[in-house]
Amino acid sequence: MVLLPIVTLLLIALFGDFNNWSHLLRYSLPNTAFNTVALLIGVAIFVGAVGTGAAWLTTAFAFPTRGVLVWAMLLPLSVPSYIMAFAYLDLTHALGPIQSTIREILGYASPREFRLPDVRDMGIFGAVIVLGLSLYSYVYLSVRVMFMSQSANLIEAARTLGCTPSKAFIRVMIPMARPAIAVGISLALLETLNDIGASEFLGIQTMTVSIYTEWTTKHNMQSAAQIAMLMLAVVTVLLYLERISRNRERYSNTQKLKPIEPVRLKGMRATLAIIFGWLPIFVGFFFPASYLIYESYIRIDNYGHVSSDLFDATFNTFMLATIATVITVLLGLIIAWVVRNPRYKFGKILVRLATIGYAVPASVISIGLIYPLGHIDNYISSVMEFLLNAPPQLYITGSIAGLVIIYVIRFLSVSTGALEAGLSRIPLSLDDAAKSLGVKQGKTFMKIHLPLLKPALGAAALLVFVDSMKELSATLLLRPLSFETLSTWLYAEAARETYEEGAIAALLIVLVGIMPVIFLARTQLRHAINHHEKSQ
Repeated sequence: MVLLPIVTLLLIALFGDFNNWSHLLRYSLPNTAFNTVALLIGVAIFVGAVGTGAAWLTTAFAFPTRGVLVWAMLLPLSVPSYIMAFAYLDLTHALGPIQSTIREILGYASPREFRLPDVRDMGIFGAVIVLGLSLYSYVYLSVRVMFMSQSANLIEAARTLGCTPSKAFIRVMIPMARPAIAVGISLALLETLNDIGASEFLGIQTMTVSIYTEWTTKHNMQSAAQIAMLMLAVVTVLLYLERISRNRERYSNTQKLKPIEPVRLKGMRATLAIIFGWLPIFVGFFFPASYLIYESYIRIDNYGHVSSDLFDATFNTFMLATIATVITVLLGLIIAWVVRNPRYKFGKILVRLATIGYAVPASVISIGLIYPLGHIDNYISSVMEFLLNAPPQLYITGSIAGLVIIYVIRFLSVSTGALEAGLSRIPLSLDDAAKSLGVKQGKTFMKIHLPLLKPALGAAALLVFVDSMKELSATLLLRPLSFETLSTWLYAEAARETYEEGAIAALLIVLVGIMPVIFLARTQLRHAINHHEKSQ
C-alpha cells in the first residue's frame, strides 16, 4: 500500500499526455519551482542557523533560565506552520495589534498615515520566517544530542592551539555537527514540502499549492499528478542526502572522555544569552499562542457559545485520529516484532517502506492514491450492486476510509520507529528464557513483550494521534463532501479572513500538540541524566 501511490505516479509520468508537460513547463512550473526552491533554501538557512545556535547556547553556556530553556526550545513544534501563518497574518495586519500599538506609540491615527508591511507583503522572506519558526526545533534536537555526545577535550585542544571559544565552535564543533545539522535540516525541508496551508495563506505559489489548485480548482488531475512526480524527485534527493548524513554521523561520534562543561555567563553576557535564547520561543510559540487564546476569548465573549459546526469538526477530528491511531499502531507493532524476530529476513525492508510514507508529502501520496482507490471504489460498487442491488456510490473516497488509509501510510513510520525502539530495549535473553521453558512466541509476546512495551505503545499512539489531528494537506484533498476537521475548519476560516472563528480550532490543535512536546522534553531530560551518569 505504501508503494501504490509512487507506482501510480510513475505510470502517469511515463504514459501520460506529454503535451501536458510542455504546458506545465511553459506556464506553471517556472514560477512554482522557483518559489519552492527559494523557500527550501531560505528555510534551510534559517533553521540551520537558529537551531544550531540554540543547541550550542544551551550546551556550552550556563545562565539564568537555561534549565527551562532547554525544553522550551521544543514548544514551537506544537504550532503547525499553517497555524503560525494564520496567527501572524492577523498579528501583523495593518489593523492588527502589532501595527496598531506602533502607530499609537508614534502618534499616528490610521493605517493611511503609517503602515508597515505585514507578513504576506514580505513574500518568500515572510514565508521563510513563519516556516522557520515552526521547524527550527528539528535542527535543535538533533544538533544538541550531537553536542552532548562530544568530548570537552576537543574544545580544550582547540584552545591550547590558540582558538578563542567562538573560533573553536566554528572550526571544531560545527564540522563535527554537520551530519546532525543536515539530518535536522532534511526533516525541516520535508515538512516544508508537505506544507500547503502556510504557503497558500501567505500567497506563495509552491509546487504543493499548485497540486491542490490543479486538482480542486482546475480539475486537472493529470497536471496535478505530473507536478507531484516532480516533487517526488525532490524528496528522493533530500532522502538521499539525509541517508548520507546519517551514515557519516555514525563515524563522527568519538568516544566520550568527559562532557562539555558549560561556561557560566554573568552580567551583560548572561542577559544577551537570555534574550537570544528566548526570542525564537516567544516569537514561535508565546506570541501566536497568546493571540489564539485572546481571539478565542473574544469569540466566546461576543457570542456566548461555540459554533455547533466547530463541535462537529472537533468530533470528526478525534474520531478520525483515533481510528487512524489504532490501525497505525497495530501495524507498527507487527512490523517492529518482525524486525526483532531473526527468522524474518524482510524486516528491514518493511521499515524502509514505512519510512517512505512519512517522507513523501501528503499531497503527493493523495494524488497517487486517488486513481487506484477510484478503481477499487468502482469494483466494490459493482459488486454491491450485483449482490445487494445497492445504488452506485464511493465506498472509500466518498467516506473517511480514504483519509484513514492515507493517515496510516503517512504515519506508519512514526509508530514503527517508537515501537522498534521499545522492543530493542527488551533483552533477547528474555525471549531465549521463555523459549527454553517451552513457551510459544505468541504467548511470549503477550505475557512479556506487551507489558514492557506499554510506554512505547503510549508514545507511538500519542505521536500518531497528534500528527493525524494536525494533518491538513491530505485532509483537504481526500475528505468527503461537507466533512470538516479542525484543520480544514481553520483553513476555511482563514480563507474567509474570519480569524476569531478559526482561532478556537487552532487553539485546540496547539493544546493537543503540546503533549508530544512534553514527551520529547522528558526524553531529552532522561538522555541528559544518562549522559551525566555515564560520564562520572
